[in-house]
Amino acid sequence: MNIEVLIIFLFSYVIGSIPFGLILTKIFLKKDIREMGSGNIGATNVLRTGKKLLAASTLLFDVAKGYLTIYLTQKIYPDLILLSGLICLIGHIFPVWLKFKGGKGVATYLGVVLALSFNLALVFSVSWLIVFSLTKYSSLSSILGSMNVFLFSFFSDKILSDFIFFIFFIIVVFTHRENILRLMNKTETKIKF
Repeated sequence: MNIEVLIIFLFSYVIGSIPFGLILTKIFLKKDIREMGSGNIGATNVLRTGKKLLAASTLLFDVAKGYLTIYLTQKIYPDLILLSGLICLIGHIFPVWLKFKGGKGVATYLGVVLALSFNLALVFSVSWLIVFSLTKYSSLSSILGSMNVFLFSFFSDKILSDFIFFIFFIIVVFTHRENILRLMNKTETKIKF
C-alpha cells in the first residue's frame, strides 16, 4: 500500500466515521440516540425523537462529510476519489469509535454522489422523494434511489465508473437488510413528518 492510498484511507475513514446523529442528540437532548427508536445514529432515527431540526441537522452534516471527503481528495489525489468515497461510506457504517456499529450510510452516500456527479445526486433525490411520497418508507426510498443511480450511471457513457455505484448500491442493500425483511413481512415502520 503506497503512502497516497494510506493517507486517503485514513482521512476518508475518520471523516466518514464522525457520528453526527449521536453527537447532536447528546448535546441537545442529553440522550444517546442508540437507545432510542431503531437504535440507529442516522437522521431517520433522530427524526423519531420528534426533533425535526435536529434530524435535518444530522442529515446535513452526514451529507456534508461525504461531500467534503470527495472535495478534499479531488484537491490532493484526484485519481483516488472513488476509493475515498467508498472508505468514507464504510467509515460511517463501521465507525471504530462506536464498536463498528454506525448508521446505514444513505446521507453520506448522497454526499459522496453529489460531489461526484450533480446529475446522479439529482437522480437519487428525485427517486427518493417519489418513492417516499408514495410509500412513506425511508428504507425503500433509499434502496430504490441508489439502484436508480447505478442504472443511470450504467446506461450513460458520460458518467463516472458505474462499478462504484453498483458497489454503493450493494452496500445500501446490505445496511437495509433488516428493513427489507420487515418490508416483505409488512412490518416496516412508516415515517411521519
